[in-house]
Amino acid sequence: MNETGMLEILRKQREFFSSHATLSRPFRLEMLGKLKSALLESEGAILAALKTELGKHEIEAFESETGQLLFEINHAIRHLGKWMRPEKVPTPLFHLPGRSEIIPEPYGVTLIIAPWNFPLQLLLVPLVGAICGGNTAILKPSSKTPLTSRVIAEMIGQYFDPAYISVLAAGREEGDFLLGQKFDLIFFTGGTEAGKHVMAEASGNLTPVVLELGGKNPCLVDKSADIRTSARRIVWGKFFNAGQDCIAPDYVYADKSIKDALVREMKTAVREFYGEDPRASASYGRIVTQERVEAMSALLGEGKIALGGTFDKESRYFSPTIIEGVDFGSKIMQGEIFGPILAVLEFTDIAEAIRNINDRPKPLALYLFTRSGELRERVLRETSSGGVCVNDTLSHFTSRYLPFGGVGQSGMGQYHGKSSFDAFSHKKSVMRKSFLIDYALRYPPYGRLTSWYRKLLEWTT
Repeated sequence: MNETGMLEILRKQREFFSSHATLSRPFRLEMLGKLKSALLESEGAILAALKTELGKHEIEAFESETGQLLFEINHAIRHLGKWMRPEKVPTPLFHLPGRSEIIPEPYGVTLIIAPWNFPLQLLLVPLVGAICGGNTAILKPSSKTPLTSRVIAEMIGQYFDPAYISVLAAGREEGDFLLGQKFDLIFFTGGTEAGKHVMAEASGNLTPVVLELGGKNPCLVDKSADIRTSARRIVWGKFFNAGQDCIAPDYVYADKSIKDALVREMKTAVREFYGEDPRASASYGRIVTQERVEAMSALLGEGKIALGGTFDKESRYFSPTIIEGVDFGSKIMQGEIFGPILAVLEFTDIAEAIRNINDRPKPLALYLFTRSGELRERVLRETSSGGVCVNDTLSHFTSRYLPFGGVGQSGMGQYHGKSSFDAFSHKKSVMRKSFLIDYALRYPPYGRLTSWYRKLLEWTT
């Protein structure tokens, strides 16, 4: 779409929002119902597109894409009325008679930008928040998954007026043009460098942003952990969607005394999950582009390949790969891998391990495997990350009751469940006063009973 067309959609959305049509709870519930109907009607086409572009098995696609969106919609429908209610808060004595409340109100016209790794979920789950909050939305899907993006555009176009919700298939230049326009909120999911670019562009209009980014998520394995179960859960979390996941374990950091046993069990788990030749497994996905395969192959030059290390650029296949013998100075540890390569490091002192984790940018997720309650509390207390999952991977992301988001370089702002409503709502503070009492002491000229008035204010406010 050209710049004129994008500006026209933006203008129509501003007009629609100004009509106040989005403000009522019945309207928002109706729109959530329409989104659910659109999803169920288009699910077959969505699953087929995801299979073609990312090799996603139907179960994996439901778990991470259509199912996540369906669960989010159902949860929002059940709880929207409660979320929309004004929150009553205490009023200081000095301001009585009066009352105070916090009223959630929509930001207005929002822009939602999604990446390619979960092209449905990461575009439309934030849309649920935008609808719940009473906003309009312009959706920009990734150009790297054109089939899925086309299905989404057709689905949204069939069910929604573009003056309310519109999908814009745009490349980098068109995306930059969009970012330069005045929005009331931008919700972005993607890499850290791209997030910096979005934030810089948004700053020109003082547009608030929610940034869901990524990072090198550590998987800390203590010697007290159940080795077999830990290995299976790490392998599942790492190679889900062929490792193309912002919350995938990026590296395993294991106690030296159990590291070798853990690697053996992880290799066993890979074979149990995907067979001797994962290329032939319907449960193992594909890399999004040939360029990404080539980029990951460049990471294989260091350390010792304990498993995998094979790839085929033409078919976008990259095997589940485990690499040992690397350290924090290795090339593979300098940035987020975002693919099916799992680096394994070892430690002998837990204090040093925590220090090494803290010396790096705060990750989006931290995974800890341990039976020790003392260590669990220590890691929770002494590290900072977007979220933590103890004795499992990825699971915290699926809860509607846990806010999801990053901290520091892994992002800002949170969503899922009520947090999605909050992300797309401005909390407006309101104090309602009466004409019954008017305190003359607060008006000029000042100086009368100064010490007494100060004490009164200290006691009543």
